[in-house]
Amino acid sequence: MQNNYYNINTLLLIITFLIMLMAVIILFIVFIHRKKQITFQEKIKVIETNYEKNILATQLEIQEQTFQHISREIHDNINLSLTLAKLHLHTLNWTDKESAVEKIESSICLLTSSIAGLSDISKGLNADIIIQHGLLKAIDDEAGHIRKAGLFSVEIEVLGTPVYMNTQSELIIFRIIQEAFNNIIKHAEATHAVLVLQYQPDEIIVSVRDNGKGFNTGLTGSNRQAGLKNMETRIKVLKGSMSAESSPGNGTLLTFKIPYE
Repeated sequence: MQNNYYNINTLLLIITFLIMLMAVIILFIVFIHRKKQITFQEKIKVIETNYEKNILATQLEIQEQTFQHISREIHDNINLSLTLAKLHLHTLNWTDKESAVEKIESSICLLTSSIAGLSDISKGLNADIIIQHGLLKAIDDEAGHIRKAGLFSVEIEVLGTPVYMNTQSELIIFRIIQEAFNNIIKHAEATHAVLVLQYQPDEIIVSVRDNGKGFNTGLTGSNRQAGLKNMETRIKVLKGSMSAESSPGNGTLLTFKIPYE
């Protein structure tokens, strides 16, 4: 009888010990899980913070390049037209009516050209067109400005069903394409460029090909490479990737892959 009582007590003690051990193990597992959860949340916050910093840096970079573009366009084109118009009006000789009328008409043409130029700059730099009409319309207008200026011919091809992304992402994509065209204008000496947008199930693939003089992709430090770095920085903000294929005399192909999310 005493042995049975002893055995029962021993069994109860063992069961109690096992239950307590299980409770300790469960608490330990919960603690580890909670610690991992906190660490994971901290990492998420760091990623979000870095992403926001990258977005801000890209926005500031875009803003700075926008100001430079405005300054260059006004100096190279509009300033010259206005200066010539001013010169014509200052040198009017009313005793020679035929010459005066000719100068006035020329001044009107120059002022009209300047107004059109300002309008083109405004449309090209304003994000409203993306907000109202989307990326494709903005690209089509940009290509129209290039064709109108006689810089080179532009062909646009859209493959697949267009997917409309958020305005910020589409604006960054648009600025990347503008930078690609700007590189062609500055460096390529091309007569033709082809822009292709491929809408895949999970991503958009943007390619820009020109028939220009090309360049050695292994070289660093050039202005062209600086333009490529700008595009690469922007594409990383969208968690995308970029590749450049080129060689002297064989044109350039830029490819950008951007996930929708």
